[in-house]
Amino acid sequence: MTDLSKKTVLLTGALGSLGRAQAVAFAAAGARLFLLDRPAIPNGPVFAKELADKHGVEAEYVGHDLADLDATEKMGHALSDRSGGIDILINDAALIINRPFEDFSIAEYDEQLRVNAAAGLALARAVAPAMKRKRYGKIINFCSLTLNGRWDGYVPYVVSKGAVLGLTKGLARELGPFGICVNAIAPGAVVSEAEERVFGDRLQEYNDWILENQSLKKRIQPSDIANLSLFLASPASDMISGQNIGIDGGW
Repeated sequence: MTDLSKKTVLLTGALGSLGRAQAVAFAAAGARLFLLDRPAIPNGPVFAKELADKHGVEAEYVGHDLADLDATEKMGHALSDRSGGIDILINDAALIINRPFEDFSIAEYDEQLRVNAAAGLALARAVAPAMKRKRYGKIINFCSLTLNGRWDGYVPYVVSKGAVLGLTKGLARELGPFGICVNAIAPGAVVSEAEERVFGDRLQEYNDWILENQSLKKRIQPSDIANLSLFLASPASDMISGQNIGIDGGW
């Protein structure tokens, strides 16, 4: 079993389906957790307490709007200073909306770029100094299968994930000399609350389309993503950096 009992993790998007699965996995591995999601989510503190009580770890919910980039960087610095340094940063938070590109406002484009990509840069800037001092750290970004171009109605989201890929490659080069690994996970279609929200009454049609296109004829679960995230955060992946690792059921 992976032991992260001496590591501090900052996980964004912690209350989404993928975030919760990762939070459970990292708590089980003994990590100290800062669980970040939007301030309006009421069950964040309850979820953090449940993890702390069950696994005997420190877990704290951080309600924060990632769209405010200056505040995000300051918040990241504050958490890093208070904890003695973030060891593992997981940029999982993302906005995703499905509609034709002409129907998005420029403000909506900007918001998705800020939350999905630029906030990851702001947090990397905040946690990197302590990682450099320790000469060790893991940054895990979330990219997407949608970059393969086979998905309609996600232009702002796909653009933002292209930026995440560039961010991953660039940070890996600059931070590598300090022993810091930077990688991306590119999930395929994961069973989640997000797909229920996006597709609504088209959910069965969407599910059938996914299984038709995947090589593996079963749906990806949030726990599958959490297992990969845990591996990339562990010493087992210390020589892996600058990679965008697909976990998509074989498209």
